[in-house]
Amino acid sequence: MKRHNINLILILVLLAAVIWIDLPSTKKFPIGNKKISTVLGLDLRGGMQVILKADLPEGTEISSESLQVAKQILENRSNGLGVSEVVFQVAGNNRVVGEFPGASNAEDVIQQIKQTGVLEFVDIGDNAFNLRAGDEIHTDFTLPTKVTEVPTPDSLEKDPGTGETVPPVFHTVMTGKDLKSIAVASPIANNYQINFELTNEGKTIFADHTSKNVGKFLAIVLDNKIISAPTISTAITEGTGSISGNFTIDEANALAVQLRYGSLPIPLVVEQIRVIGPTLGQDSLEKSLVAGLVGFILVALFMGIFYKIPGILADFSIVIYALITFALFRIIPVTLTLPGIAGFLLSTGSALDANILIFERLKEELRNGRTLGQAIELGWKRAWPSIRDSNIATLITSTILFWFGSTFGASFVKGFAITLALGVAVSLFSAIFVTRTFLAVALDFVKHPENHLKWFGI
Repeated sequence: MKRHNINLILILVLLAAVIWIDLPSTKKFPIGNKKISTVLGLDLRGGMQVILKADLPEGTEISSESLQVAKQILENRSNGLGVSEVVFQVAGNNRVVGEFPGASNAEDVIQQIKQTGVLEFVDIGDNAFNLRAGDEIHTDFTLPTKVTEVPTPDSLEKDPGTGETVPPVFHTVMTGKDLKSIAVASPIANNYQINFELTNEGKTIFADHTSKNVGKFLAIVLDNKIISAPTISTAITEGTGSISGNFTIDEANALAVQLRYGSLPIPLVVEQIRVIGPTLGQDSLEKSLVAGLVGFILVALFMGIFYKIPGILADFSIVIYALITFALFRIIPVTLTLPGIAGFLLSTGSALDANILIFERLKEELRNGRTLGQAIELGWKRAWPSIRDSNIATLITSTILFWFGSTFGASFVKGFAITLALGVAVSLFSAIFVTRTFLAVALDFVKHPENHLKWFGI
């Protein structure tokens, strides 16, 4: 009885924690300061789905590495749109599928993701204009058509025709094609830096420029926007160097990705755009919740009527299962879609299946003359192989579906597979630990349990 009470206390503590996590608000996890929130997918929140196709001649072979690099670049750029939970996936051998939950302006999204991207190392001299990360500049490598003459970077000139100030144009020393490799270095005094290696051509260009411009600023520019503007502290003649700027690990990794994948390796065109309104998503969510609630009520009534006390305790166990699973969805976080909700509801059926198998074995043992305590222990023991095998089969199926969704860009299939697998794992814990503890504690309070077999469905 002492062991069962300890288990019950652990369950109640866990229940209190998951209820706190499940409360409908954005909060920070005490450990790691991790953000906790419910993430709704494209079909529930509304937004856009864009299918991009490689704009290359028919029959051109495209490497899977090129598609993966393009996917990474697109994800990095899309963060600048202010659209959260953006997902890009490689689909087949020549397409990339992008999903933008919450996006409403198709033109902004398309313009952002179609850019080919130009990475430049730009000489900004003494940085007389106090340029910083995020500032936009003009360079002689990507000279705007409206600038007819190149003004010096240390002064501002006016267009003689309009009288408007002409922005300065800076010189591009070299472009991203001269980078050979990029890596984030170990922190020095908690500050990370980015190490790089140049090609032979880049080594020559960089050695010449840095030797003549020690103490000057060299801006790293992506699509005419400065991402870093370090000072040249010493001549770099060996073809290797480092970029420092009080970076955190996340900032250093983000910059390394921008440097490594500054330009799309293949041109992409928009093949299809699918816009989903938030009204449709909200309506789908509400109907899904109603359907799930009605289904749970019907199942709970069946369990209570048919299995009596074990069935009622199983109902409480299923509620705890649902709370734990939803808490995991918020912590990970899992992007919830309609197929994802379907996977969650299906895993609820798996949780009930496990309880039903155990209760049926329990009733068989009681009919064979076992005591109630013996019947409970043997019921769990003899039902376990069937529960184990059925749930392993479901997990294998979920793995196959996840692989299928990843390979062919079917994110909804991936969502179904993830929620189903998580639900099945939690359902095992619910049936084997929670329901069993509840039943054992209930049995401890029943005097002469052999006189109350009808309470256990006999």
